[in-house]
Amino acid sequence: MEALGWTVVESKLDYKQAQEALFTIGNGYLGTRGALEEGYPSQHPVTLIHGVYDDVPVVYTELVNCPNWLSWKIKIDGETFRCDSEALLQADRGDILHYERRLDLRSGVLLREVTWRSPRGHTVELRFERFASISDRHVLAQRCQIKSVDFAATVEFEAQIDSEVDNQGLNHWEDLKQGDSNLNDQELGIWLEARTSKSEIQLAMAAKLVVADAEAEILAQHNPGCPSLTTQFFIHPGQTVNLEKLVTVFTSREVDDPKQSAWDKLQDLPSYMTLLAPQMATWRQIWENSDVLIEGDLKAQLAVRYNLFQLLIAAPRHDDTVSIPAKTLSGFGYRGHVFWDTEIFILPFFIYTQPELARNLLMYRYRTLPGARRKAQEGGYEGALFAWESAGTGDEVTPRWVPDKTGEMIRIWCRDIELHINTDVAYGVWKYWQVTGDDAWLQDYGAEIILDTAIFWASRVEWNRDRLCYEISDVIGPDENHEHVDNNAFTNGMVRWHLERALQLWSWLEQRDSAFAAQLARKINLTDTRLSKWVEIVQKIEVKQDQETCLIEQFDGFLNLEDVNLTDYEPRSESMQAILGISETNQRQILKQPDVLMLLYLLGDHYEDDGSACSRERTLATNWDYYHQRTDRSYGSSLAPAIHSILASQMQQPQAAYEDFMQAALVDLDNLRGNTAEGIHGACAGGVWQAIVFGFAGVRLTPNGFTTQPQLPPGWTRLKFRLQWQEQWYEFDLRPQNTQPSTMPEIQGVIFDLDGVLTDTADFHYLGWKQLADEMNIPFDSQINEGMRGLPRRESLLHILGDRQVPAVEFEEMMERKNGYYLKLIEGISPDNLLPGVRSLLEQLRSHQIKIGIGSSSKNARMVLEKLGIAEFIEAIADGYSVSRPKPAPDLFLHAANLLHLEPEKCLVVEDAGAGVEAALAANMWALGVGPHERLGHAHLVLPSLENTSWEDLQRRLNEVRSQFRFAI
Repeated sequence: MEALGWTVVESKLDYKQAQEALFTIGNGYLGTRGALEEGYPSQHPVTLIHGVYDDVPVVYTELVNCPNWLSWKIKIDGETFRCDSEALLQADRGDILHYERRLDLRSGVLLREVTWRSPRGHTVELRFERFASISDRHVLAQRCQIKSVDFAATVEFEAQIDSEVDNQGLNHWEDLKQGDSNLNDQELGIWLEARTSKSEIQLAMAAKLVVADAEAEILAQHNPGCPSLTTQFFIHPGQTVNLEKLVTVFTSREVDDPKQSAWDKLQDLPSYMTLLAPQMATWRQIWENSDVLIEGDLKAQLAVRYNLFQLLIAAPRHDDTVSIPAKTLSGFGYRGHVFWDTEIFILPFFIYTQPELARNLLMYRYRTLPGARRKAQEGGYEGALFAWESAGTGDEVTPRWVPDKTGEMIRIWCRDIELHINTDVAYGVWKYWQVTGDDAWLQDYGAEIILDTAIFWASRVEWNRDRLCYEISDVIGPDENHEHVDNNAFTNGMVRWHLERALQLWSWLEQRDSAFAAQLARKINLTDTRLSKWVEIVQKIEVKQDQETCLIEQFDGFLNLEDVNLTDYEPRSESMQAILGISETNQRQILKQPDVLMLLYLLGDHYEDDGSACSRERTLATNWDYYHQRTDRSYGSSLAPAIHSILASQMQQPQAAYEDFMQAALVDLDNLRGNTAEGIHGACAGGVWQAIVFGFAGVRLTPNGFTTQPQLPPGWTRLKFRLQWQEQWYEFDLRPQNTQPSTMPEIQGVIFDLDGVLTDTADFHYLGWKQLADEMNIPFDSQINEGMRGLPRRESLLHILGDRQVPAVEFEEMMERKNGYYLKLIEGISPDNLLPGVRSLLEQLRSHQIKIGIGSSSKNARMVLEKLGIAEFIEAIADGYSVSRPKPAPDLFLHAANLLHLEPEKCLVVEDAGAGVEAALAANMWALGVGPHERLGHAHLVLPSLENTSWEDLQRRLNEVRSQFRFAI
């Protein structure tokens, strides 16, 4: 596995199902694992749609594996293309000459390139692409590009929708119907309709096949449960043919007639490339708010972005009746059930970066309150008790018994006594309100969640007459190695916090809207007697802490259990519970995850110095030293390492923090726990983001806003991200103290790139290159063009040609030909083509006596500036004729600075390309990026455009660039 910036790359085919999970794509509506289009015998294609549950034995309900929309069947001269090595006969396999699969995290596109030699010796290059549209959740798109290297023969294609899928042996679909019809005069479509057997959710998929660059008739074919579109064409050596398969999907959860909706949408679908444009644009906007930039550690950078990508494709964007399952939408682990993972580990990422998605996740808990009330009532309690494992209705779906690896049935007590889920949900609601200031949502929805779950706790606690305190007995804390314990520190501590917040919330609600508060009190039967009991519980609930040592006992009697040195069991490849057994582990000080440390992380501010011997720092240090070494960090809970990393950062142990962080960040990329095949570790992914922001960056939210106490890992030279608080964005750009300039030098010159900054001639360049590529029969599209952003003409042509060799004379002629196309296209350019804000900024710079230069790879810069009517502002032009080394080499900008007679550190470069920003930084200049953060995040400052930008504001914002930030909001 290779990791390069934004792309996860697999350069050798791996048949493990962990890879299928690893290459999952999605759009917040569904997730599709990385099965191969042509399939292989041990493959298990999986597509899971939010909310599409069906009843099953033992585990109650599970997300249903939906029909496989990926399937292609390809024959070359009668021989079936296959990538696997599991053919019955060696002669049937052919040879894989080249293989590479890439998941582009920037665009959500999964790409695979294969060069295959058939058993008869025909060599073919295949390129597969797929994406689940993030801009239209009901659209799925595939493309296959096939090129004959050395043969002339017939190629046969079959594009299927296959309902022969299962959930590890169980097929949930029945009442299958299928058909085909003409979409228009030129296109034929197929459809498949089915219904889940118990929940009776209807699903429909429709698909069409488009063939470009070849004469081909498309026909429909119907095998039971597997409609398909077939075609064949003749291909010649060197010829490339493109095929597109576009799919629509709807369920009865969204529409009354899924089949009609799927068909109507299919009729209106444009081409693959047209669909790709909004896909890329939407992802650019998402990453602008979500990205975390790390410089100095490429492996960590890729790992962080991968984890965030998996969260982003699992978050319901248009549905507030569902939530993110523990294994996201990437596998069968935990059957698609929702745990505390969402509120404690995943939700913070969305609260601070995309609060509208956080609100959707919390609305799921509001809509499942009836199920929580049923659970409390069934247990003989009052109020609401959220299910440990939840699905569609909020009723408890944790299995009572499950078989272990020997087949012996094991009782699962979490459903009955792992109660901290109630405080976890309340914590998520409170954090959402604290960060967003969404008073209306708290009143209308959140208050009922916090208050009714608080009512449960008042009915669950017990009064100990001997110790004169409230207790909570017979529970399981987050550390599931220990069952049936009394006074679990995490549970009791969180309950105290929960009731404190409930009282605070009730006071706020009465002041805000007394009539509404009275109505809610009647609805949930909240009385003065109950409120008084909450006050008493807060004052008298037990959380044991030794006032001399400051050690908090995890639960009653924990310190009397047998102690174990975990290093005595190394090396190992399974959990300590698997080695010792459930009963034996229960009798030892071996933690699946450390409850006390988790409590100190979530409620650390409650242990601030109050003059007692047990300060926050001492309490954390003491409990870290005791519990960290007793935690099964390798094979216990995947939730623990990220929290350990945060606490290590708080104790100024950056190396320990980094080690725990990487254990969390690589849990799926490197399959560290050997269970990625079951699905992506969603909570771990959320913990990775928290470790970055609250650990390494040291961000803390105070009543007055943010503060930071950075502890960057060794080797990291920069950490940059954005957070939203009270509907306002804040940028954090952190560097080691000795690498960040402490003051902003006086800027005396501004050097502008031309295209994408002053004007946008990108479309003209694209059309010029596209015309040249088409003449040469070279595949070229906007995605390839995006990879050329900022490159000069020669390097752009080399990028297009790839491995193709052309004589030098012909190469020069191609460049001139493209330039001719471009010049013709821009003949009509005028001052109207200036981008918004440009002329105003140029006038301000001139009035402040700031020198203005151009640093552009274009060899037509002078002509374009004249046509734009801004040549009068420009004092120096460094262009494609000026230097030999292109960006990201600093030569072009250094030459411009020399022409302006300025030192590099007194120049500001304005760029829209990543290579240009790199060039500016290499020149020791200040860099302003204009465009999306995911492309330009390494600039000192990034703006979406120059519109409404003033020189004074730019100076002020550049002065805010520091190694540490302290915000007073």
